Amino acid sequence: MNREETIRKIKEEPEWDLLVIGGGSSGLGIAVDAASRGLKTLLVEQADFSKGTSSRSTKLIHGGVRYLAQGDIKLVLEALKERGLFLKNAPHLSRKQPFIIPIYSNWDRIKYLVGLKLYDLMAGKERIGRSQWLSIESTVAELPQVSTKGLKGGVLYYDGQFDDSRMAIALAQTCEDHGGSVLNYCRVIRLLKDDKGIVNGAILEDKETGETYSVKASIVINATGVFVDEIHEMDTGQEMHTIKPSQGVHLVLPSKFLGTLKNALMIPETDDGRVLFLVPWHQHLVVGTTDTPIDTHTLEPRAQENEIDFILRNAQKYLKSDPHRRDVLSIFAGLRPLAIPGGGEGGATKKISRRHYIEVSKDRLLTITGGKWTTYRQMAEDTVDKAIRVGNLKAEPCRTHQLKIHGWAEEASLMENGLNVYGTDRKQIDDLVIENPVYAERLEEDWPQTRGEVVWAVRKEMARKVEDVLCRRFRILFLDRQAAIKMAPKVAEIMKEELQRDEEWMERELQEFYELAEGY
Repeated sequence: MNREETIRKIKEEPEWDLLVIGGGSSGLGIAVDAASRGLKTLLVEQADFSKGTSSRSTKLIHGGVRYLAQGDIKLVLEALKERGLFLKNAPHLSRKQPFIIPIYSNWDRIKYLVGLKLYDLMAGKERIGRSQWLSIESTVAELPQVSTKGLKGGVLYYDGQFDDSRMAIALAQTCEDHGGSVLNYCRVIRLLKDDKGIVNGAILEDKETGETYSVKASIVINATGVFVDEIHEMDTGQEMHTIKPSQGVHLVLPSKFLGTLKNALMIPETDDGRVLFLVPWHQHLVVGTTDTPIDTHTLEPRAQENEIDFILRNAQKYLKSDPHRRDVLSIFAGLRPLAIPGGGEGGATKKISRRHYIEVSKDRLLTITGGKWTTYRQMAEDTVDKAIRVGNLKAEPCRTHQLKIHGWAEEASLMENGLNVYGTDRKQIDDLVIENPVYAERLEEDWPQTRGEVVWAVRKEMARKVEDVLCRRFRILFLDRQAAIKMAPKVAEIMKEELQRDEEWMERELQEFYELAEGY
């Protein structure tokens, strides 16, 4: 991944098969699928890869126990199949995660045990474990900090866990491995059309230099999440309302509140009828999420105080030690781009389907909306299939069912040290340290990230800003806001040298990062 090389290609390539707008899970999945089929593919992202919703998930690869309760069998079947493929294709970024539902009534024991046995059966050959009943003693042993008042036992089941923005980077690398090109900090400012009014490209603006480029493509794909209507409006010239954003907030707590780094806790029914997860992640505890309808959208949504209170209040009911606002290490919010079928206004966002929808405008702009990380691969396959038909493109059959994601390493595990997220690239980072022993120095004594990893992020992962490193190449700001603030000056200094920037750039970057961190 080299930004200068990609810009050179954009200037020299007269036409692409696919121009994908949006560098989140949908867009990156599409770019991987298309490139691996031999299509000439370019993806552009207005900010950094997974800057928006795709870095702000609950970090789960799951069929969706809640969707099963709602009766959305088709979505659950699809997601369980995709969960299995995800774990096989990206084992360095994902793993099987045990979950326990604490049970406080006999009816709940029957209801959840039967439901989760059905969940197991629906996974078929992609099943990753067997759900089972746990005694009171076993439940407390597996969840040391669970509230024991009225506890009757627990139901154990299995889903998957992953690192979302690291997966996004790996997908960008996979796209390039198969001949595609990706570029961050490059926005679409206008769609191009031929003399018949058919969309056939776009004018791009490099946000670093202000330079613009004209790109032609057989098919343009709008995969911009909550921003899809902005691209729609470039096509139609009219205001559009095809999605209903829903805000999901997560709090990060010290792992002591759950007392384990092995098992996650699932709260089956909160005040508003949703589920709540308490999931060990990178030695911390991620707690979420909410489902709050939002009228406006932004790249940096902010948690509302009532959402924070809601999460803490519901978590306190299930834990021995009550977490309070002062215990929260970081807060992050994301916006789900929920598709409204038919483009009309929807009701409660928790009732809008998490399925994906593909639409083709009369001017042949292809748009993908909805969906979730777990089903990113199926979404991409469906979208590229549609693009091939609409654009009459010649391409190989879909390969992503068994396509190994960049860095694939079977023995890697999220539970081990942080370098495992690099998979097979880990050796090259070790080689950097041999080349320059200073690169082995940690950014902060209590954290494993090193100078060499910052250098790697800039040279090989297209990191351009301090936030790219501390938010998405590393996950520090999402885990511990204060730790990220401490690391920022050292990261900025290393990046200044690697990117050949001046002191003014470094000061501006630090100021921007501190302002960003205030929101966490």
